[in-house]
Amino acid sequence: MLGNFLIPIIDDGWRFVAVFAGLAFIGALTGLAWLFWPLLLLMLWSIYFFRDPPRGVPQEEGLLIAPADGLVQMVVEAVPPAELGLGDQPLTRVSIFLSVFDVHINRAPCAGTVEVVAYRPGLFLNAAADKASDDNERSAIAIRRADGRVIGCVQIAGWVARRIITYIKPGQQVAVGERFGHIRFGSRTDLYLPQGARLLVAAGQRMIGGETVMAELDPQVTAPRAAIEF
Repeated sequence: MLGNFLIPIIDDGWRFVAVFAGLAFIGALTGLAWLFWPLLLLMLWSIYFFRDPPRGVPQEEGLLIAPADGLVQMVVEAVPPAELGLGDQPLTRVSIFLSVFDVHINRAPCAGTVEVVAYRPGLFLNAAADKASDDNERSAIAIRRADGRVIGCVQIAGWVARRIITYIKPGQQVAVGERFGHIRFGSRTDLYLPQGARLLVAAGQRMIGGETVMAELDPQVTAPRAAIEF
């Protein structure tokens, strides 16, 4: 647990840490213990929540890597959001639920060129609900690999998460495992697999963003190369 407080945190988290630290300091100066201790705990919680640990990203060709930490909540066949431009045929959708205890950094599932970054406002239903994919606020990202296949990934807000942050822009080149955004306070990340991909995870399995191999695109496994930390 201590190790979680000794690793870097994302830039967006520092203002939360600073606000709670400042208020806790005021509470200490005024001798208001009932104010100091809760604010100190909130400051420590902010450090923990916004942690940004490095990850050993697999560099094997033809793999899709988990775009988020969390629990695979469901694996279903679903029509991807229209803004991804993936057509109207159902694709395998793997939904990763991020609790408030998970790292909330999102990472690119593959290397390629960013084709789509599309934000859509919506509701803030429980992210664990199936209809959250259609009804909730979201940001959809499509990445075109060098082989032409397009991988869709969607950041979805939940009833606690109220802010989706996406760093990347259309036309940008991204590396596999590269950070592309984060979601504040409990959320969901959906990954849409292209036709022919071989799923390697199941519902109930925990993912480590940037490390867990979720699917294999090519029918033949290539020789693994060393992982690279991001």
